[in-house]
Amino acid sequence: MMEKRWVINDTINQEAADKLAASLKIDPVLAHLLILRGVSSYSEARDFFRPSLDNLHDPFLMKDMDVGIDRIRQAIDNNEPILVYGDYDVDGTTAVALTYALLKEFYQNLDYYIPDRYSEGYGISKQSIDYAHARGVKLMISLDCGIKAYNQIAYAKSKGIDFIVIDHHRPGDELPEAYAIIDPKQSDCPYPYKELSGCGLGFKLAQAFYQKANKPSGELEKFLDLVVVSIAADIVPITGENRLLAYYGLRQLNMDPRPGLESILFYSNIFRKSVTDSKTTFTKEIGITDLMFLVGPKINAAGRIKSGKKAVDLLLCEEMKETHELSEVINENNTERRSLDTEITRQALKMIDTNPELRESKFTVLFNPGWHKGVIGIVASRLIENYYRPTIILTESNGLVTGSARSVKDFDIYDAIDACSDHLEHFGGHKYAAGLSLKPEKLEAFTRAFGEEVESTITDELLIPEVEIDAELKFDQIEGKFFRILKQFSPFGPGNPNPGFISRSCVTRGQARIVGNKHLKFTVIQPGISQQEFSAIAFQQGHHLSRMLSGKPFDMVYQIEENEWNGKTSLQLNVKDIKFPDV
Repeated sequence: MMEKRWVINDTINQEAADKLAASLKIDPVLAHLLILRGVSSYSEARDFFRPSLDNLHDPFLMKDMDVGIDRIRQAIDNNEPILVYGDYDVDGTTAVALTYALLKEFYQNLDYYIPDRYSEGYGISKQSIDYAHARGVKLMISLDCGIKAYNQIAYAKSKGIDFIVIDHHRPGDELPEAYAIIDPKQSDCPYPYKELSGCGLGFKLAQAFYQKANKPSGELEKFLDLVVVSIAADIVPITGENRLLAYYGLRQLNMDPRPGLESILFYSNIFRKSVTDSKTTFTKEIGITDLMFLVGPKINAAGRIKSGKKAVDLLLCEEMKETHELSEVINENNTERRSLDTEITRQALKMIDTNPELRESKFTVLFNPGWHKGVIGIVASRLIENYYRPTIILTESNGLVTGSARSVKDFDIYDAIDACSDHLEHFGGHKYAAGLSLKPEKLEAFTRAFGEEVESTITDELLIPEVEIDAELKFDQIEGKFFRILKQFSPFGPGNPNPGFISRSCVTRGQARIVGNKHLKFTVIQPGISQQEFSAIAFQQGHHLSRMLSGKPFDMVYQIEENEWNGKTSLQLNVKDIKFPDV
């Protein structure tokens, strides 16, 4: 098993935490958690625990939002065909679905376009511009891409096509010659929140459009099920405005999801059932984790295996019979995707395991021209689970070497790739995930340059997986009120993680056992603190069984969650790591 380092977050002002605990009449540990999330006063706590869409920022604070809205209204007034364009992943397809559905409320002369991952690649393609020009399109709106499409947008301009770029990726030193660029990461954009997803920016466009059209802002909530799916799948921070959008998006998804998403949930075995007041509900409350691991991969599978346009078709479809037919196809795509990524991961691990130099390296760059382009990002993430270090997986497509990069906590892989960009044709992305392409003859030089950049900037500490600990907790503090308040910290995700606690000198009641071949299930108490015992599950940690059964005390890091079994709900400790102090 990979050794992990425990990091206890004890950087807060304890006096401030105690003061906040007193004003809110809550356990000091909960006040500590609030301080860690930037909540330090009664009013801030009220806004945190009672999110309100009234606290969304004015969309017109975003640079070029007014310019973009005016250009769309001009196109509508002149009956110009509009083409809504987006990337083939979850964020791109949800953003296109949202923006197309928005404009469809006001205008009919529009279409949407998702590039083919294999023949066109990531971002704005020349083929799409030719497609638009042939149909008389004068305005293209790109979502979740375009911020670095210098040549493509110049080409569109030569064809008489204006571009509105709506993107959340980091801009380069130059900007494309678009009619409007809506990207809060521009250095001169005053918008106060910078971490929106691509679909989140589509929502801000909708918010601005509704304001201009004097439509009630409450009607915007129907779009939020799409937004929360993008937030979960694109792994953007669930802080600030994203937390507001995620909170209300989950509410919309659980109460009244659009048919396409409901159909995906059906194929994820989250069925709907009738209840006494004739409304319907899901058999479980849907959360961010469900969207990350059940919904997102299915939407992504359409673009990975066949066509991302099918995902948009499904998200816009309003007839349940048709949505089930589309969902069945996408579910089959996802089954094929799982088979591919399992096999390619096996091959990639074998390449590392059989090569001592690769095994001991501080980075991973692997290339195989036969690997399926649609799953290499997933494979990169899988490799990090085994070899915890910055990873790039490459294959061949349309005469270029193309790939996906994934990183470890606190290492900016975008910057590392940027430092080697002289070897690349294209690249783009975020701190923890990026895409790139290069000529085959540049592969060796790029690999060498990337390796030198990683080795000169990464610390040995960053190569050890981190277990974040928010606070030390004693078992006698875990009671009903504590957990009820803790639940209100959700939705959890990056920037607002499910709190991790450490409890020391724990022992098992002697009921520890292995479940599922490698998981550890046990009952735990904290002698001298409380006789309260808790059920606990430690995934992938069956190797601790013999020491645990010997009665040796141990420290553990865990999250508190609810476990439902046979209609009964109880608290369970989801144990992230265990250490025996005498080892």
